[in-house]
Amino acid sequence: MMRTGQPTSTLSADGFSSLAGRTVLQIIPELDAGGAERTAIDVAAALVNAGARALVASEGGRLVSELQARGGLWIPFPAKTKNPLKMALNVRRLRQLIRREGVDLVHARSRAPAWVALAAARKENVPFVTTYHGAYSGAGALKVLYNSVMARGDVVIANSGFTRDRIVQMHPFAQDRIVVIHRGADLRAFRPEDVEPARVQKLRASWGLGFDERIVLLAARLTAWKGQRVLIDAAKLLVDRGFSDVRFILAGDEQGRVGYVKELDEKIAALGLAGVVWRVGHCADVPAAMLAASVVTAPSTEPEAFGRSAVEAQAMGAPVVVTNIGAAPETVLAPPEVPESRRTGWRAPPGDAAALADGIAHALSLSDSQRDALAVRARAHVVENFSLERMCERTLAVYDGLLEDRRAAAWATR
Repeated sequence: MMRTGQPTSTLSADGFSSLAGRTVLQIIPELDAGGAERTAIDVAAALVNAGARALVASEGGRLVSELQARGGLWIPFPAKTKNPLKMALNVRRLRQLIRREGVDLVHARSRAPAWVALAAARKENVPFVTTYHGAYSGAGALKVLYNSVMARGDVVIANSGFTRDRIVQMHPFAQDRIVVIHRGADLRAFRPEDVEPARVQKLRASWGLGFDERIVLLAARLTAWKGQRVLIDAAKLLVDRGFSDVRFILAGDEQGRVGYVKELDEKIAALGLAGVVWRVGHCADVPAAMLAASVVTAPSTEPEAFGRSAVEAQAMGAPVVVTNIGAAPETVLAPPEVPESRRTGWRAPPGDAAALADGIAHALSLSDSQRDALAVRARAHVVENFSLERMCERTLAVYDGLLEDRRAAAWATR
C-alpha cells in the first residue's frame, strides 16, 4: 500500500567521506511498490548525500521518478528475466555497464538479477553485496540452489535476525558473512504530532465511521497469509464478549484475488458481522489510519521477514497485536522475552483467533495513562532500532568497509 510523506531530504553522510566519488550499482527487477524497491531508493539517496554516484538498474516502474528526484540514476536494464539464455546475455550487458560507468560495487536485491550480478561482479573484480529481503521457501534441492545466490555476496545483509537464522539454516556456508541490518521505516512520515486531525477525520468519514466507534485495523494486501480470515474469527469472538463499539477495518488492495475477496465477504456475512467488519480497499494515508486506530493488527499466518506495518504502527503510538512468528519478536516486545514494563504490544500464535481476540481485548481495555506509556515505549523502541537513518548508515558502512578492504589489498600488491 502506498505510504504518504516520502522524504524529500537526504540522510546524514557523516563518516562516509571515503564513498565520495565512488559509484555503487544496485540491481532489482523493477522499481515498483515493495520493501526491496523502497529500500533501494532510500539507500541511493544516502549514497548521493555521501557524494557517491547511485545507480539502480531495473526494468523501470512507478518509483523511477522518485529515484531520480532524490539524485539517483536509473539505468534501464532487463533485470526481471528468469530465462537462462537471456540471463547469460545479461551478464555481458552488466559487465559492459560496470566498465562504462566505472562501478565500484554491485548490490543485488533479488534472486534472478543476483545470479547475473554475481557473475558480472566476479569477472570485473568488484565487490558484490546481496540483501536477503524475504523468507524464501526452500522446497527441493533446485530451489535451494536458486535461492543460494542471495547468500553468495561478499557481505550478505539480512533484514532481521529471523532472516539471518534462516540463511544459516539453508546456506550455512554464508554464516561468517552475514550482517543484520533491520529494514528502516521513515519515521518522519510516521510521527503522531505531524498528522493533522483533519486527515484522521477525513479518513473516518470516508469509511463511514461515527465518532464513538473504535477501529481495529489490518492494513495489508488481501492475500490469505496476511490473516484476514483469522481477524474475522477474532471479531466474532469479541462481539460475543460485548465489544459492540468496535469496527474491524480490512484496508488493502485485492490485487485481482477475486476468489479470496468473495470468500472473505461470505465469511463476514455468515458470522453476522456485516457492518462490523468492513473492507475499505486501498488506503492512501497510512499514518492517519494508524493514528485513527485503537489497535493495529498483523495476524500473518506465515513468517514475516520483517513486518513494516507493526513498526509503523508503534511509531504512531498505536497498540499492536501481531503473530508470534518470523521477525515479530524483534519488532514487537512482549513477555516472556521482556518484562511487562517493557511491553510494546501483544503477540499471538499463528491462526489462533482466540489468542488474537485476547490480545486485542487487552489493548482495547487500556486506560489512557497505560496507552500513553505503551506508546512512549513503542516509539522509543522503533526509533532506536528501525529508523531509516540507521538502516542507511549501516548499509553505507558495509560498502565503505568492502571498498576500503579492496583498496588496502591493492596497495599491498604494489
